[in-house]
Amino acid sequence: MGRLHTENHLVARIGWLRAAVLGANDGIVSTASLIVGVASASTASSEILVAGIAGLVAGAMSMAAGEYVSVSSQSDTEQADLERERRELATSPESEHEELAQIYVARGVELGLARTVASQMMAHDALAAHAKDELGISEITSARPIQAALTSAATFATGAALPMLVTLLSPVTMIPISVSLASLVFLALLGAIGARAGGANIAKATARVTFWGAFAMALTAGIGALVGTAV
Repeated sequence: MGRLHTENHLVARIGWLRAAVLGANDGIVSTASLIVGVASASTASSEILVAGIAGLVAGAMSMAAGEYVSVSSQSDTEQADLERERRELATSPESEHEELAQIYVARGVELGLARTVASQMMAHDALAAHAKDELGISEITSARPIQAALTSAATFATGAALPMLVTLLSPVTMIPISVSLASLVFLALLGAIGARAGGANIAKATARVTFWGAFAMALTAGIGALVGTAV
């Protein structure tokens, strides 16, 4: 049981790390693209910084709001499922016992032993047993809307702060190229971290994230240059 608990926590930590990397990736790509686009259209450092700050704040709030709504919907569904299980346990405990036993049988446990295990699990905490083995809901994996929203906002803002820092340290005329190059380096590092955490191919993940980051920045730089020329 202790080993299983440790493994569950490890899976949760890996999932959190991958989500954090994705949030930071979003922050880097969107903010760097915005800065590069504005810098390609304007040589005023104040305009570039205002655009970058606005992108950071708006992006973080958008990520937080979207994550809160999404995870709240998941939480509502989980609570509805748990309430249904409570009613079924109260009205037909024998049927629920057999249902739990059949779940263990499907996993390879002999029927008699499965019924014994089901009896012991339900005697300890019937709702928790059904939540975990029937619904896939546990304390570690349960939806937490506020935590998810804060994490998304924080990881996005952290990623967005990296191209902002480069913008502050670079001469105005060098902002497009310095922000682009630095952001690609940041994206490559985050891609490698995320791939390593998930056990994926590091080279493939790194190439993918840097390619799309470069594409996004090149596109906004082109649009910015066209708009700046037209204006």
